Amino acid sequence: MRRFQILLFLCLLLFPHVGRALTLEEGLKIVAETGRDIKIARSDEEVARDSVSLARSPWLPQVNIYGNETLLRYQPTARFNTVIAPTSQDQFFTYGVTANQLLYDFGKTSSSIDAAKYNLKAREIATQRTRNQSALDFILAYYDLLEADKLLQVATEEVKQYEEHKRDAELRYGAGVVTKNEVLQADVTLADSRQRYLVSDNLRSLRASRINSLLLRHLNDPVQPEEVKTRPSAGITLEAAWATAEAESPEIQVLEAGIRSKEEDINSTRAEYLPTFYLSGGYQYQENEFQVYPRNWSLIAGMNINLFDGGATSAKMHIGKSELASLKTTRDKIVDAVRLDVKNAYLNLQSSAQQIEVSKTAVAQAEENLRLQRLRYQEGVGTALEVLDAVTLLSTTQSNTWKALYGFARAEAGLLYSMGGDLMSVYGK
Repeated sequence: MRRFQILLFLCLLLFPHVGRALTLEEGLKIVAETGRDIKIARSDEEVARDSVSLARSPWLPQVNIYGNETLLRYQPTARFNTVIAPTSQDQFFTYGVTANQLLYDFGKTSSSIDAAKYNLKAREIATQRTRNQSALDFILAYYDLLEADKLLQVATEEVKQYEEHKRDAELRYGAGVVTKNEVLQADVTLADSRQRYLVSDNLRSLRASRINSLLLRHLNDPVQPEEVKTRPSAGITLEAAWATAEAESPEIQVLEAGIRSKEEDINSTRAEYLPTFYLSGGYQYQENEFQVYPRNWSLIAGMNINLFDGGATSAKMHIGKSELASLKTTRDKIVDAVRLDVKNAYLNLQSSAQQIEVSKTAVAQAEENLRLQRLRYQEGVGTALEVLDAVTLLSTTQSNTWKALYGFARAEAGLLYSMGGDLMSVYGK
């Protein structure tokens, strides 16, 4: 007994997902931390963060160390009346260090920093959007698997119903009440039902593999989903959904950040027309016997101004303004697209809710109909076709009910996603 407990503990430790149910919350946590799309988005976000440091670098001193050797064809000399005297060696080494510091550039660098910060904000929002998309993909796949489980149960029950009808047909045939044809008909119908069971079983297996793929597991690992009790869409109106989407939609927020970044880019480019003030200093040592002071310090306060650069600055200004206009137009387009997505998801939710209401009593009626038809057949006042139709009707009604229920759950998640809601906080509690 002790050995069995140790073995069981090791199995649970090595394969924690085997032999127990996988909750939606557990799956979402795994997807949010290890999903491939999340890793890609985080890498892009890190690039944007480094771009902020790159944009900030002009405000910091630029320090260089240098060393060189000078080789001259002729030794430098100078004429003093009739005397010619050398002024330098024709071969010498020079060493030194220089430091340059930007003092003021009329907002060029600060605008570049702000533009990089808005780009970083856009990447952070994009990472959240990617996490939300990954969460939605997993939620939909999870509901698909739950639906496949229920459809497989329906297919299993249908096979049992047809097997029961076959036994009834065989008993009646043995009693000489019906012909062999009814037994053959029952056999054919049962075989067809078993085919549908295999299709349902394959669908369930495929959807389980989809879950494993999202969780980065082996595709054939067993998955046992649990029912989800969260229903976060209660009381949401279309107008409220639209308002929330316009305020929280990551697509709109990314464009807003992009517009602000482009505006700062334009400001930075405009500053290129204005002067740049700087301070430069350094130390130099020259191995030259003709130098009185081989060691020397220098300090320069200067100004640069762009008088003409071949039209490059004006071209960049024109490009930036065109891109800004395009971003603003795109934002308006995205707002309409987001509102359309929200309305589509909302109507899907309403339609699914109505389908659930319609199917509430249909299953009970179909079950009662099957009971009566089977009883009529056993008493000899009903036909085999009526029983078979009743079984088919019950299976169809049960399947439609489960599809409506999980269709509602999927539509609910889709509505929250289109509104910009954080699915991890809603479903991952």
